[in-house]
Amino acid sequence: MKKFNFRKVLDGLTASSPGSGSSSGSNSGGAGSGSVHPGGTAGLPREEIQESLTSEYFQICKTVRHGFPYQPTALAFDPVQKILAIGTRTGAIRILGRPGVDCYCQHESGAAVLQLQFLINEGALVSASSDDTLHLWNLRQKRPAILHSLKFNRERITYCHLPFQSKWLYVGTERGNTHIVNIESFILSGYVIMWNKAIELSTKTHPGPVVHLSDSPRDEGKLLIGYENGTVVFWDLKSKRADLRVYYDEAIHSIDWHHEGKQFMCSHSDGSLTLWNLKSPSRPFQTTVPHGKSQREGRKSESCKPILKVEYKTCRNSEPFIIFSGGLSYDKACRRPSLTIMHGKAITVLEMDHPIVEFLTLCETPYPNEFQEPYAVAVLLEKDLIVVDLTQTNFPIFENPYPMDIHESPVTCTAYFADCPPDLILVLYSIGVKHKKQGYSNKEWPVSGGAWNLGAQTYPEIIITGHADGTIKFWDASAMTLQMLYKLKTSKVFEKQKAGDGKQTCEIVEEDPFAIQMIYWCPESRIFCVSGVSAYVIMYKFSRHEITAEIVSLEVRLQCDVEDIITPEPETSPPFPDLSSQLPPSRSLSGSTNTVSSEGVTKDSIPCLSVKTRPVRMPPGYQADLVIQLVWVDGEPPQQITSLAISSAYGIVAFGNCTGLVVVDFIQKTVLLSMGTIDLYRSSDLYQRQPRSPRKNRQFIAGLTELNDSPVPLELERCKSPTSETRENSYNRSRSSSISSIDKDSKEAITALYFMESFARKNDSTISPCLFVGTSLGMVVLISLNLPSSDEQRFTEPVVVLPSGTFLSLKGAVLTFSCMDRSGSLMQPPYEVWRDPNNTDENEKTWKRKLVMNYSSSSQEMGDHQYTIICSEKQARVFSLPSQTCLYVHNITETSFILQADVVVMCNSACLACFCANGHIMIMSLPSLRPMLDVNYLPLTDMRIARTFCFTNEGQALYLVSPTEIQRLTYSQEMCDNIQDMLGDLFTPIETPEAQNRGFLKGLFGGSGQTFDREELFGEASAGKASRSLAQHIPGPGSIEGVKGAAGGVMGELTRARIALDERGQRLGELEEKTAGMMTSAEAFSKHAHELMLKYKDKKWYQF
Repeated sequence: MKKFNFRKVLDGLTASSPGSGSSSGSNSGGAGSGSVHPGGTAGLPREEIQESLTSEYFQICKTVRHGFPYQPTALAFDPVQKILAIGTRTGAIRILGRPGVDCYCQHESGAAVLQLQFLINEGALVSASSDDTLHLWNLRQKRPAILHSLKFNRERITYCHLPFQSKWLYVGTERGNTHIVNIESFILSGYVIMWNKAIELSTKTHPGPVVHLSDSPRDEGKLLIGYENGTVVFWDLKSKRADLRVYYDEAIHSIDWHHEGKQFMCSHSDGSLTLWNLKSPSRPFQTTVPHGKSQREGRKSESCKPILKVEYKTCRNSEPFIIFSGGLSYDKACRRPSLTIMHGKAITVLEMDHPIVEFLTLCETPYPNEFQEPYAVAVLLEKDLIVVDLTQTNFPIFENPYPMDIHESPVTCTAYFADCPPDLILVLYSIGVKHKKQGYSNKEWPVSGGAWNLGAQTYPEIIITGHADGTIKFWDASAMTLQMLYKLKTSKVFEKQKAGDGKQTCEIVEEDPFAIQMIYWCPESRIFCVSGVSAYVIMYKFSRHEITAEIVSLEVRLQCDVEDIITPEPETSPPFPDLSSQLPPSRSLSGSTNTVSSEGVTKDSIPCLSVKTRPVRMPPGYQADLVIQLVWVDGEPPQQITSLAISSAYGIVAFGNCTGLVVVDFIQKTVLLSMGTIDLYRSSDLYQRQPRSPRKNRQFIAGLTELNDSPVPLELERCKSPTSETRENSYNRSRSSSISSIDKDSKEAITALYFMESFARKNDSTISPCLFVGTSLGMVVLISLNLPSSDEQRFTEPVVVLPSGTFLSLKGAVLTFSCMDRSGSLMQPPYEVWRDPNNTDENEKTWKRKLVMNYSSSSQEMGDHQYTIICSEKQARVFSLPSQTCLYVHNITETSFILQADVVVMCNSACLACFCANGHIMIMSLPSLRPMLDVNYLPLTDMRIARTFCFTNEGQALYLVSPTEIQRLTYSQEMCDNIQDMLGDLFTPIETPEAQNRGFLKGLFGGSGQTFDREELFGEASAGKASRSLAQHIPGPGSIEGVKGAAGGVMGELTRARIALDERGQRLGELEEKTAGMMTSAEAFSKHAHELMLKYKDKKWYQF
């Protein structure tokens, strides 16, 4: 059968394809995708551009996930491999090792992870899920795969325990039974410890679920079973009976052994710890309430909060460590979650910023019957992971090398820059390292397992995140890693609001008034600009020197002086429901419902926030150069900013909102243009627009993390706080064209801005500085920028900014612009080369501005030699300038809308990348707009993805997959092919440490654990088969059975042979290790026997 290549078909798509039909519009002629419309003014380019990109260059795959695992539930650590695993409520597992070793895997079911257990130094992991399924993960590959699964049908899993160097997993259930699973075959053994056999026959009540399982360190043939109601059973596996039973009148939460196997400690629901001795099980050997108030003798100690977990770890040269979570007194209700460390008589309480999910004590030895020698405690919090150093008396924490603090304040926007100037990372790090927190442990991070190489991808990458508290974080994202470089606090520009003054302020949001809404960064000139939710723009310049200076502030009054819109007839149904009835009243604007302040004076010409007026000390790094604020107009708050652009070469910053456009000269600190959107058209208005009053457009601000399922039009969302989550779980994928353009009750918003050397008018013969302005109605307005001719005049002569009268149109709100030269190469906007504005060097003071214009002198020739690419939320068009002819048009989507579009460079060629609301990622060639890739990748489930999704060069993209995690992906076929070389290895061959020499007499009389054979006891020959209805075995995709089902032919045989060879090699390695251990034991026995013989050689029988 002949194979059908779908990619080749994509390459050949033309105007005849259903998705690339023509659309009418002014000056466009409605050309089809990759072709010319038969009529109108459209025409082909005079020189046909040879495009090098084909569909073979593109493929979508996830690369790496950064940040803290969202909603964690479980924690595990391999003390030999030194890797850490974290399970989450969504079924995800993150496995961490040394920096660069960071792996994400996901259960297909999405069920929450209840517990994780490493097969220590075996390169495998067992996970127990809330759907009562056990999974065995193979970690000996860069992307872990499930080898086996075992689904329990009649009982719910509550606890699992895998003894060190054992292949039999103990599984406790909610019914109180204990089952045993063979790890190699993942088949249930016929050996079952039923709850009614474990407890005394005289007991009439059910003991509750199994909350603990562990074998005795002294004797592997004895199993300790803890039940929720306070019953503990010491079960003899050979004789199949209970050796002893312990009863306590408080519920048990956890149990831990002393390493000698003679005592164990329990934590209880009343905040008490009980220590039990196997020789006297009738009552606790010791009972303490660590945080309870001392009572008189004979009276029971005061009850405290439950101790959820306790660990009892011994040291050879000091007192044992008793570490537990919870147990605080009830009268300290305001105290934060805590971890208590008891070492001898010293009690240390470590307060945490978030609730404790789980903790593990990291010990030197994996053997439970040796001195544990704890050296650290890994504490998994709801929103953080910390590791405490136990080797120092003040218990400092280790400096975390992973980017676990992305969500320190909720992320509101992102920017991604690949292949940026190589010196930037070093410069930003050298500034940021001076402000790092101090007081960390001086020891290396203890989770140091795995191996990682730099790989072939060496170009520098930077990710910028904006946050709800006004902070900006710069991250080094090179080579699949993420490390903090520099942190900028934009709120320091403004005065702090005094407590209790919230009612008198002019803030337009009640929460997070400093939240970052948009980011614009020019890496070459190091100019940085942000817009905030309170309708302000801050422009920063980078300097290596500290300065103290006043911050220049401009206030702009942006309004539309027109009459109110004529209200529709009563019988006319509105296009949208009343949004005010769907949003909670507590989230409404503090000033939008009342145009008169508490003093009875209408708010007018005042900004939302107060800029500091005194001189401000600015440390090295990014220093505020200019603050631009929109002010209240006749009691109405300013609309939030919807678009932002800056040009270092022109010295101009522009931004727009639902009201109009503002252009500011940041060199001379003057406002060049402040104009309503409707005024940009002057007398050339193509639409008959109904004038609207600003008061008709009320903003709705939702809370930072609030989730609301009510649908809201995208344009209202764009005018809202970026922290709003009003469409977190519901998204309308079939909006009408009226919705996709703009709500009739709101204005024409400025949605895209772009500075470029271009042709401002149709008859221009030379290019000149221009500003492209795109609106929510699909209109594009070209604005001419007349700059002074010389450097000296630029600082004194005014800049003239005027609409050129050139208009282009598309369907849907405009999202992005870009330009190409006549050869098809992407044109970069001009920029000014960076120099330190505060340099004290005399030579630098006389240094003139150095501009890079990014175009050749031949481009001054007359003709259609510049292509302008414009993409809206519905379609993409390519215009030829200065003739303004539409050469290509591609209707990207009819039933959905584009959320993010960027013109990016891959393999030295430009292409258009789009992310659609229906989850599709689409790539189109330029300038012909031929479809290269169309993959249904990610259904849009919340606005977080829409707000943070961004493309960049070299086939890279990212988005915020959860409130705490960034997901990176690639649409490059080459990177997908090389992804294995870029990822770290989770498993590295490490020899298992030898067990300590127990001594001859201690080994002779210390217990029978060394002779216990689990295979003989739990195997099918002696225990029989388990009931088939109890659990179902499911082969995983990474097992031999999975390979048989998924592959065939020669490749399948090779894969099966490789897996079998790996397993055989693993078993041979285990056999070699066991043989070496037996030889060591034999030598030790011979040595001790010889010493014993010499000691008693000359003694008589009566001297013994």
